[in-house]
Amino acid sequence: MPSERLELKGRNGRVAIVAGLRTPFARVCTHFRDLNAIELGRMLVNELLARNDVAKDQVRQLIFGMTIMIPEAPFIGREIALACGMPDVDAYSVTRACATSFQTAASAAESILAGHADIVVAGGVDSTSGVRIPTSAKFSAALRDANFAKTPREKLKALSRLRPKDVLPTAPSIAEYSTGRTMGQSAEDMAKKWGVTREEQDDIAHASHSNAARAWSEGKLAGEVMPAFVGARPVHEDNLVRRDSERTGYARLKPVYDKRFGTVTAGNASPLTDGAAAMILMSEARAKALGRRPLGYIRSYHFAAKTPKDDLLMGPVLAAPVALERAGVTLKDLALVDMHEAFAAQIACNLKGLESAQYAREVLNRSRPVGEVDRTRLNVLGGSIAYGHPFGATGARIIVQTLNELRRRGGGLALASACAAGGIGAAMVLESE
Repeated sequence: MPSERLELKGRNGRVAIVAGLRTPFARVCTHFRDLNAIELGRMLVNELLARNDVAKDQVRQLIFGMTIMIPEAPFIGREIALACGMPDVDAYSVTRACATSFQTAASAAESILAGHADIVVAGGVDSTSGVRIPTSAKFSAALRDANFAKTPREKLKALSRLRPKDVLPTAPSIAEYSTGRTMGQSAEDMAKKWGVTREEQDDIAHASHSNAARAWSEGKLAGEVMPAFVGARPVHEDNLVRRDSERTGYARLKPVYDKRFGTVTAGNASPLTDGAAAMILMSEARAKALGRRPLGYIRSYHFAAKTPKDDLLMGPVLAAPVALERAGVTLKDLALVDMHEAFAAQIACNLKGLESAQYAREVLNRSRPVGEVDRTRLNVLGGSIAYGHPFGATGARIIVQTLNELRRRGGGLALASACAAGGIGAAMVLESE
């Protein structure tokens, strides 16, 4: 049901995003193949605080998330705080798959509005290069039983149950636990259901790379992407953006998930990526007292969910109308819309869903569609297809990138959104003055 205007403002004013920064994003197993998520996060947070002259003892809370867990150190927020020399800072971790750092920003906002903290670092990180190769359930169980066995005979008995196939590593897969299907398969299903053509998807992918390449060449990203050091070697830029993207090249790529009738390819999907992104959030009063000019403010946000069995990646269509209503605006009031590009097919389907009166009635329980997104305001600096998608970091990249672009345009309102595993959708209305 439609929601009412909800002013995101506390006794210390609005929630201000004062600064943001990210590492370059790198294709899996390239620049950051030997850096784990903690090291990426430490490097980023230290640089973010130093660039903005924020002392570590001024930070009241650090909220970080990741999706690909480090088995021996899953508590990423606390580990980054310790690695940065901030042992007294309250730190915790969250995960919301691809919407993780939308959630860390929202959690920071809630702490600030409640008066629990006035300066918070929020962000996310993921190292797809660091994914651990899983073993079979039988192999894990045998090792567990052998470890707890009291005698050599019992250890041998536990291990004797294994067969050669049981000790082979299991290929990692990003699949829904509840359905067993990967996001790519779901994107393919959605493309067929919504009638999204291969041409539409390749157009979106080409635009993503072209806009991202233009943003880099015009220097628009220089201030929000730090040099990341791998040993003594600096990495200055993303290594996924196609600086010379040609539309004809996408048509030559073969479908990945449905090789005969499919339309989703490696070229119109976001690649596996390593990277980190973070923000400094303050109460409006604290930012004013410190003489800071915020990048902007969080006007509203909403997270929504639906069954993963059908239209897995349509979450933004559910989340966006609530976030817009809470902000008291419509799509027509927005200067920019930035939608996470998991797949070009997902972008096209979400745009159709926002425009569909039938979807509004049957799924959103609304009398009218959310509306049409002005394509000239959509992902104007490129998106995840071009930059890559370190799952935990993408939300923070989108928020900071969008606010910086709003400021360059003289201020205004923007909608940032993302789909995520589990049928989740995130939407956040941002404003810059």
